[in-house]
Amino acid sequence: MTTLHSIAPLIVFNPAAGSRRRQKLRRALRLLPHAELAETAAPGDAERIAREAARSGRPCVVAAGGDGTIAEVAAGLAGSDTALGILPLGTANVLAQELGLPMLPEAAAACLTGGREALLWPGIARFADGRQRLFVQMVGAGFDAAVVHNLDLRLKKVLGRGAYVWHSLRELPRYRFAPIAASLDGAAAVPASALVISKGRFYAGRYILAPGASPAQPGFHVAMIQGGAARAMLAGALLPFGLLPRLPGLTLHRAAHVALTGPEVPVQADGDPAGTLPLTVEDAAGPLRVRLAREPLWAPG
Repeated sequence: MTTLHSIAPLIVFNPAAGSRRRQKLRRALRLLPHAELAETAAPGDAERIAREAARSGRPCVVAAGGDGTIAEVAAGLAGSDTALGILPLGTANVLAQELGLPMLPEAAAACLTGGREALLWPGIARFADGRQRLFVQMVGAGFDAAVVHNLDLRLKKVLGRGAYVWHSLRELPRYRFAPIAASLDGAAAVPASALVISKGRFYAGRYILAPGASPAQPGFHVAMIQGGAARAMLAGALLPFGLLPRLPGLTLHRAAHVALTGPEVPVQADGDPAGTLPLTVEDAAGPLRVRLAREPLWAPG
């Protein structure tokens, strides 16, 4: 198997992400002196750059950023033999936490040259207007997506995760919790007020949502939530303690195909705004190879 030792990796980075991420990237690059850096300038650039790199035979393309950047790069690598590398420079870094990658830039860079490979099985969200979006960790519909849609990105650069808390409190009084109808694997639709379709265990960082999920396996864990603003506040209170699966009104389901409808309900994919319902979700055509630490926390599928 071709390794990263034979050809230097290509690192994809969004320079608009802020000076702190740029500083972390510089720290990682000290351990990757032969790496090539490609900076994005517009939405879609990361996917295009990754796709072109895969076609040219690059053994690895590295997403330097958060879950949204990782998903864009993964979309460009889908269907290829090029491995996905990750330098976790985002706010929550949910997928990196899921995969057991270190958060320190130097340690994450070491995984790219001295780590191992495993499989990551992404999902595909398909929208009514013909768009489709690959995701690596989750798709959410409802209140959490409304927070993402209305998030002040300037405040996010300053406060990090605190910006999500602030905007959650602002969004609660005005979000109307429109009903969502969810059909799992073709069954009759059931109602929910919010819903998260997850590939992995974690949500919003290293907080447990779906204990039995694994990103190495096809299929999804679907967290369906009933209730309005009071239930959303309780969810926020339980989240830091790892008690979200015990939230009253939350049920977890396994599914390979999910269809959602709802009146102008917002959608987020891997922490980025993704439009509104309706949508369908299914597995990508195949898994991706991903670089992990030398001792990954889960086994290849």
